[in-house]
Amino acid sequence: MNGNILDTLKNLYDQTAFANLYWGNYLMIIIAFIFLFLAIKKGYEPLLLIPISFGMLLVNMYPAIIQPAQDGQAAGLLYYFFQLDEWSILPSLIFMGVGAMTDFGPLIANPKSFLLGAAAQMGIYTAYLFAILMGFNGKAAAAISIIGGADGPTSIFLAGKLGQGNLMGSIAVAAYSYMSLVPIIQPPIMKLLTTEKERKIKMEQLRPVSKLEKILFPIIITVIVVMVLPTTAPLIGMLMLGNLFRECGVVKQLQETASNAMMYIVVILLGTSVGAKTTAEEFLKLETLKIVVLGLIAFAIGTASGVIFGKLMCFFTKGKVNPLIGSAGVSAVPMAARVSQKVGSQADPTNFLLMHAMGPNVAGVIGTAVAAGTFMAIFGVK
Repeated sequence: MNGNILDTLKNLYDQTAFANLYWGNYLMIIIAFIFLFLAIKKGYEPLLLIPISFGMLLVNMYPAIIQPAQDGQAAGLLYYFFQLDEWSILPSLIFMGVGAMTDFGPLIANPKSFLLGAAAQMGIYTAYLFAILMGFNGKAAAAISIIGGADGPTSIFLAGKLGQGNLMGSIAVAAYSYMSLVPIIQPPIMKLLTTEKERKIKMEQLRPVSKLEKILFPIIITVIVVMVLPTTAPLIGMLMLGNLFRECGVVKQLQETASNAMMYIVVILLGTSVGAKTTAEEFLKLETLKIVVLGLIAFAIGTASGVIFGKLMCFFTKGKVNPLIGSAGVSAVPMAARVSQKVGSQADPTNFLLMHAMGPNVAGVIGTAVAAGTFMAIFGVK
């Protein structure tokens, strides 16, 4: 009788997480708690960090939640979520939601913002070269480099298209982490590269943009970009379709759905599935550390490149451009634009840079998608 009770208790213990985890899982659980603290207590992009960190927590207590079907058993719940990432469905839907939420007017009013968005992509191409030097093959280096645009959906999209599913978890977590930490990473770089006088520059009010311009813009951009780089159609197409919903004025229900209900559903699915790819076995490797370091280097260079180009524009326009808006050229929309506003207002509380920074920010979203399309064209991916 006693033996049966002991066997039962032993069997019960063997089914607990305590009997099946190792130190790496506990380390990842601690990291998940830290991310949750940053999201809830500090408010660092909670819409992203909470689902990511909770997915990380779940998978390191119950790894089977992300495992594919095997031995006649169904796949884990989050495996099906992650398949939507690999099929590029969720990243594309995120772009539609971003387009439906975002006013492209500042970019239309000041087309020079495209130059700042392009300059900030320097981080991507620099990271690609560094990744090659660190031993990654071409496709892996390309997938990793997109982290420099601080664009999680595009990072996931390109990793899937280039067949880098084994790196997707590390790449996605790095990209979304840097997106969440934009308010911490960018300000020191911005202040280091600008003078107080430059940070105080007040820019002229943007010209009004007509409704016709706002309707034509997403259509024209789609035609130009997709004709040159057809592989960008899933991202650019969905981004511009979402914006057309917003601006055309005849499909308010679609615009509201894309920017609210659909967007939040996709964020939940995407965030938890990304977090669930951070099992200790996959994440605690030298390769992952390299990816995290490369991502930070790329993001820092992208931010610096945007600010430096902003300084050049400031010089050639005789002080009409505040260099801080160049940092918004990375793709983290609208977080990077808010940081430009925050740093500018610290120098002068009456300075209002948000709308000016939104131009480079939107250009950065387009630029990162174009960079992804360029890499796919280089490697012959259709």
